[in-house]
Amino acid sequence: NEDIQLRLNSIRRLSTIARALGEERTRKELIPFLSENNDDDDEVLLAMAEELGVFIPYVGGVQYANVLLPPLETLCTVEETCVREKAVESLCRIGAQMMEQDLVESFIPLVKEVDYLEMQMHVGKDEITFCNKILQEFDIEFNRSFKRLAAGEWFTARVSSCGLFRIAYPSAPEALKTELRAIYSQLCQDDMPMVRRSAATNLGNFAATIEAPHLK
Repeated sequence: NEDIQLRLNSIRRLSTIARALGEERTRKELIPFLSENNDDDDEVLLAMAEELGVFIPYVGGVQYANVLLPPLETLCTVEETCVREKAVESLCRIGAQMMEQDLVESFIPLVKEVDYLEMQMHVGKDEITFCNKILQEFDIEFNRSFKRLAAGEWFTARVSSCGLFRIAYPSAPEALKTELRAIYSQLCQDDMPMVRRSAATNLGNFAATIEAPHLK
């Protein structure tokens, strides 16, 4: 609808709409619709970012929390700062509730696109088997997917990524932890001052999750 207020009211009633649709239709119809939403009004996008942060019960619980990540990832790349910050806040709220395996499969790739072939050179047999299992069961093509936030072409994506490391890092395999630390270091030296500022702002929260030997 061209009326911004009507669109805003609809977004603020998402939980009511989801209850009417049921969990399965919410996952299969409502969330994909929101992922494709191209609304350019910041107030509408801000409301969406806020609503999705508390949407886990409406998609069927934490086992389906990963379906909420795509629309929030898109919101992390928009120009308006308050929308990005709310999207990051919602992603962190969701990530904090996700099961460890789901974090590895769905949340960590938000921050860093996993280079599976490179990982094989640095991890043990058990971790390779685990990665194979993920790829076989979920057909995750990490290197063919769209660019992830920390390596995003637009600075807005890189700014947003800085706030997600504290959730992604603790559940990452050891080889990925090393890479995540290196990526954050790169963000601290990014060409864009807004990215460096975000990295500095979020450094304390990220550092709190890093093992002591790596903080020296």
